[in-house]
Amino acid sequence: MSELNNAKAELINYLADSLLILGHRNGEWTGIGPVIEEDIAFGSMAQDKVGQARQLYELLHSDFGYSEPDTFAFTRTAEQFKCPQLVELPIGDYAFSLMRHFLFDQADLIRFEMLSSSSFVQLNQFANKFKGEIKYHVFHANTWIKQLSKATDESKIMLQTALDALWPYAFAMFEPGPNDALLIENGVFDGEKALYDKWFETISTLLNTYQLNIPNISDETIGRGGRYGYHTEYLQPLLTEMTEVFTIDPSAEW
Repeated sequence: MSELNNAKAELINYLADSLLILGHRNGEWTGIGPVIEEDIAFGSMAQDKVGQARQLYELLHSDFGYSEPDTFAFTRTAEQFKCPQLVELPIGDYAFSLMRHFLFDQADLIRFEMLSSSSFVQLNQFANKFKGEIKYHVFHANTWIKQLSKATDESKIMLQTALDALWPYAFAMFEPGPNDALLIENGVFDGEKALYDKWFETISTLLNTYQLNIPNISDETIGRGGRYGYHTEYLQPLLTEMTEVFTIDPSAEW
């Protein structure tokens, strides 16, 4: 495989793993949401993300010779995943999951908008196909963050506490891939630095509107390394649970 194709595959792998793991985490709200509408909403968004991940795994299989999607998704160990540590953290309370949803999906929408003009046709088509779903996710997150930031002192404190805890991990979403320069040079993707700059501008404006404070990071190494196989202690137990049915009978057909 050429160096450029390796770079494309690594980017797709990163996107797919991120969507799969956050989709699974969001799905854990099924049946325990604070209100039934949120139970349904988080479950719906979880399905969207897992569906998007599957499309990307299929692209890895068809265009880059990776294993069949289920095999690739369900037979790797934690250190073989490329997702940012942000997505693998436990769901915590509702404020924590909502804030993660807000931070991640703002970045995801900008990423999809960038990829919608990618020189890599299949990724371009993928981004254009699913941008609408991500726009809904962003709308959902913004609506609830806005409402809860203005609801009560307690709800605002809970949001700020979640933001303080998640902020370093959010920064780590933009960890450069090993071939960022090659992707930029060939018009595949504008790069993590460009994505971060747009995300930070958007997030800063929104947080100011919601009167939430951007945290000061005291340790910028927190959350780093996910793209290179360094994960929290939470990922492997999550994978064990997620792959339980597939592990029992990998040859089963649905």
